[in-house]
Amino acid sequence: MRRILILSAFLIPSIFWAQTFTLSSKDVGGQATNAEVFNGFGCTGDNTSPQLSWKNAPEGTKSFAITMYDPDAPTGSGWWHWVVFDIPVNTNQIKTDAGDTSKHLMPKGAIQSLTDFGKGGYGGPCPPENHGEHQYIITIHALKTDKLGLDENANPALVGFYLNSNTIAKSSIVMYYGR
Repeated sequence: MRRILILSAFLIPSIFWAQTFTLSSKDVGGQATNAEVFNGFGCTGDNTSPQLSWKNAPEGTKSFAITMYDPDAPTGSGWWHWVVFDIPVNTNQIKTDAGDTSKHLMPKGAIQSLTDFGKGGYGGPCPPENHGEHQYIITIHALKTDKLGLDENANPALVGFYLNSNTIAKSSIVMYYGR
C-alpha cells in the first residue's frame, strides 16, 4: 500500500504538469512594430517576418506549418499574411526575416506559398486606415504528414484545407496593429 502511495505521488503531478506545444518569439508578442509592418498598400514598414521558436511537439509529428492570419480584415474571409508548410520535423525555430523568399533562410524543403497579397513569403500587417486594431494570429501547426503535396502556387484556402485535415496540435501567438 505504501509503495502505491509513493508511486502515485510521482505519477499524478506529471499528468497535471505535462509539457504543452508552445510557440514563442523574440521579436513579437503584443504590438507589431515597424519592423513587421508591410511595405506597400499605403504602409511603410520593413516587412520583416518575426523569429519564431516552438517546443514540445506532440508524438506523431512529422512536419510543421506556419500561418499568419488577420480575422479582422474587411474582406468577409479575413486575410492570410503568411503560409509556410513542409517544415522538417527536426526544426524547432526559424530566423528573423525567414519570410523573405529571396534570402533562403527557411529550412531546406519548407515551402512558402501564396498569401492574400498574391505572392509567396511574408506580408506584414497593413490594415485599412481608421479600421481599428487588427489581430494577427501566428500559428505553428504540428502535422501528421511530412509533406502536404502542395507547391508554392497553392492558395491559402487550399493550404488551410490540407492543414485542417493533418494538424495534430497547434499553438499561436497574437500581435496587434492599427493605423
